[in-house]
Amino acid sequence: MKKYMTIEAYFKTRAIDMEKDTKRKGKRIRYVLLILCLSLIVFSLYTLLNWYLDHSKIRQISTEIDKSIVIKEKQEQGELVNPPQDKSSNYYQYIKVPYYEVSLSILSTKNSDTVGFLRLRNTKINYPVVQTTDNAYYLNHSFDKSENDAGWIFMDYRNRVDTLQDNTILYGHARLDGTLFGSLKDTLSSSWQKDLDNYVIFLSTQKENMVFQIFSIYTIQKESYYITTTFKSKMQKQIWLNTMKERNTSSIDTDVNVNDKVLTLSTCQDNQGGRVVVHAKLIKKQKKG
Repeated sequence: MKKYMTIEAYFKTRAIDMEKDTKRKGKRIRYVLLILCLSLIVFSLYTLLNWYLDHSKIRQISTEIDKSIVIKEKQEQGELVNPPQDKSSNYYQYIKVPYYEVSLSILSTKNSDTVGFLRLRNTKINYPVVQTTDNAYYLNHSFDKSENDAGWIFMDYRNRVDTLQDNTILYGHARLDGTLFGSLKDTLSSSWQKDLDNYVIFLSTQKENMVFQIFSIYTIQKESYYITTTFKSKMQKQIWLNTMKERNTSSIDTDVNVNDKVLTLSTCQDNQGGRVVVHAKLIKKQKKG
């Protein structure tokens, strides 16, 4: 004879089944969350390991570079570039700084893409500069051309180091440990900006030693205007110069005009596309003997 389940028994059985289903689902969710957490931990450890290896490689290369180069401080005046008529201009204070000469012969044997050596006072920026046929290669290759997410400091492929254009641009990653262009953000601090001796950039190339005077420091979202290399007219260049000066957040007031050659240092400020930018004008140069 067929037995029928009472309503009470049915709902009781149903409740037990639902409780079992809930427990099974809970276990599956916990397993998924556990796998996600473990994956995140593994990914984080992998990222940290890669960062550490890249960091160690950059440190090693930098140490080798420091051992292989000779930096000479040269007092000779050389050739003044676009001197202003106003003798009270701070230009005449900055032309008194000595040149920094670095022989690039040894560096060129290590990397034939070497085009110069860059130094910025009271930062860690003291590196050779490279250049190739695009602006992508040295984003993830080091000075020895090994793959490295830290990259290296490089000149825009559109520029020519032997004949400076209106605007010569140098790029580099902002490393958290301050290497490469990681210390460029120091120029934003009030303590750095208060020291007027800091507003000088040195660039030594194969043929010349050059001194640049900073006229603008700022941050901005990613754009292409500030990295314009040449202008079709003097009016276009003057508009550009006015814009770059208006962006300046430092206390220095430096005159700049269409006859000046500009050097631009650019790096990332954050992961949202922000940039730290420093503009300087060429104030004197000296041919290497």
